[in-house]
Amino acid sequence: MSHSLQDQLLKAGLVDKEKAKTIKKNKQKQSKQKLKQKKVVVDEVKLRSEQAQQEKIAKDRELNRLRAEQAKQKDILNQIKQLILLNAIEDDNHADVAYNFTDGTVIQKMYVSSETQAQLSKGKLVIVKLDDSYKVIPTVVADKIALRDDSYLVHQALNDKHSEIEEDDPYADYKVPDDLMW
Repeated sequence: MSHSLQDQLLKAGLVDKEKAKTIKKNKQKQSKQKLKQKKVVVDEVKLRSEQAQQEKIAKDRELNRLRAEQAKQKDILNQIKQLILLNAIEDDNHADVAYNFTDGTVIQKMYVSSETQAQLSKGKLVIVKLDDSYKVIPTVVADKIALRDDSYLVHQALNDKHSEIEEDDPYADYKVPDDLMW
């Protein structure tokens, strides 16, 4: 036989009769107030649970946004690595000329062929850093990499059409060659 929870608690001795009567009266008063005033009686437990659920949903959305952002960064990194590895110019057999360039504040040296050195100094080729090594790639590919993340670009010589000469420069008649070895 099924008894109400109140009857079961009374039989178990967990609640006395006076306490049970007051709880029952309060419950009846609340239900009458609902009917008379047609107002919703605020249930604090329900409000707290809804608030906790909303906070959990907001937290989950933020975590999903962070995961999506990390996945996007990883995808961009993979694209950059693929562009560099597929378009890297390798001239290990004819690398007899030392080409000096700066990586931040450090001067680095890379051995390239004379053709590659000429193209690097004209700005047709660019040096990029992948992991701990340097690669030479065409400028077109470097532009694609710069759209994604320009921190991989280490050295790119300026083209002649990009360099401007000041009008009152006293050394304007003396051009410094791009392929100057230092």
